Amino acid sequence: MGEKRARKASKIIIILLIFVIIAVGAFFAVQFFTKTGIFRIPGVVYYGDSLTSAETGIFEGIFDEKIDLDKDVTISGKWALEKPTTSRGEYLYEVLVPVTDFYSTETNVDVNNVTELLDESFKTANNFELIPVSELDFSKKLLSLNGKYYLDNFDSGAVYRTIDFDSEKFEEEIEPLIVDVFKKEFPSKESTLTFAQTGVTALSRRMNSRLNAVGGDAAYFSAEIGPFLSGFDITHTSNESSFSSYASNANICSDKRFVDTLTGIGLDVVELTGNHNQDCGDQAAIDTIDIYNEKGIKIVGGGKTAAEAAVPLEIDQKGTGITMLAFNQSTGGATLDNTPGANQYYENTAASQIKEAKDRGDLVIVDIQYYECNAYASTYEDPICDRANSSAGDQVGFFRHLIDLGADVVVGTSAHQAQTFELYGNGAIYYGLGNLFFDQTDWPGTTRSLVLSHYFHNGKLLQTKLVGTIYGQDMQTKLLDADTMKWWLERLVKVKP
Repeated sequence: MGEKRARKASKIIIILLIFVIIAVGAFFAVQFFTKTGIFRIPGVVYYGDSLTSAETGIFEGIFDEKIDLDKDVTISGKWALEKPTTSRGEYLYEVLVPVTDFYSTETNVDVNNVTELLDESFKTANNFELIPVSELDFSKKLLSLNGKYYLDNFDSGAVYRTIDFDSEKFEEEIEPLIVDVFKKEFPSKESTLTFAQTGVTALSRRMNSRLNAVGGDAAYFSAEIGPFLSGFDITHTSNESSFSSYASNANICSDKRFVDTLTGIGLDVVELTGNHNQDCGDQAAIDTIDIYNEKGIKIVGGGKTAAEAAVPLEIDQKGTGITMLAFNQSTGGATLDNTPGANQYYENTAASQIKEAKDRGDLVIVDIQYYECNAYASTYEDPICDRANSSAGDQVGFFRHLIDLGADVVVGTSAHQAQTFELYGNGAIYYGLGNLFFDQTDWPGTTRSLVLSHYFHNGKLLQTKLVGTIYGQDMQTKLLDADTMKWWLERLVKVKP
């Protein structure tokens, strides 16, 4: 009886042992086939050959020996000439833009593919370099790429670097580790403030006659240039002519219908530093200021009184603060008491206003109505007025002094013929922009003007692109063609201080 029980107990033990062995075997078999438990193989990081050594170094610092991944990850990079649409595991890592010397008259780089663009010999032969857009500033000239200008569309005109992380557990394992590496803000239409500064506007004299000849349609004069200028967040001009019922082909007064020319360019800021705004009397100047106010057009450099004229224009848009100051220096038309007119230049006022603006972190643009060149009225291409010192006084010294006081950009807005430009100190100077709208059609030098296309991002001036305009006997302002623009810039650069 005892022996029978012993055999039964042994059988049970054997069965239990078999069960345990099977269970343990199954347990380890599952681990073996699923690569878990003691058979688990840690995830491996594979660095593709497409990564640069710098990129590999960054990611090796993240995926070090302390990181225990469950699944493999392959990291690779690629370049593109169009901004890519990223999907799961892809990030825009860098944007490189083509730049050249500030004074270069080149505007574009033509390239067949990314490989050619990145080739050092190609860059040397074409006199440009590629820099991260985070390093872009006004001291280098941004070039278009295959005719596309990065700051105008942001989806092309640059070379785009993306990094791809291929992992079955990207969201769980990879994304939390690398998210900080890709916290970069690249310029976009929503974050980049565009500001067009134009030169002299004087919708007057023979333009009044021309207005009647085109059936009173003042939008005729801005029809060609309007779509370009109204595309900026802020558009400025220096208007020297007040609206008046006494406007004729013999005075610098504007038919009231000319307000449609100004709205046709999307005018946001009007400068009143000119010396002709009182030509048709104080009341016309006051009424004109009222019209600007009704249209929501901001005023700088002039006003109904001296105190009003001296108030700086403060702009705060898209994360950028700009203080705009505008002064009349020795051309007449200034308000010195309680009459309308231009803002007279005073050294102490300019210095204190620039300092106040810089102390609050603003960029400062100073516009100056300076002495005019007295030789621009030539029926041939006369380069005398291209020079910054072509007029009375020390124009170069005066404008540079404003940079020394802290201004970021100094602009001459009195020149009827555009003048040269330069980098100086920590800023840029544009000595004269020329005529945007006027009746001076007989002299080649006065039919062209420069538009300063400023691009700001996060309180930084990224670039000032020079765009040319021209009008003819039709007095209809148009964009200047590329070949003429190149020739003209070469002429202006040649006489820089």
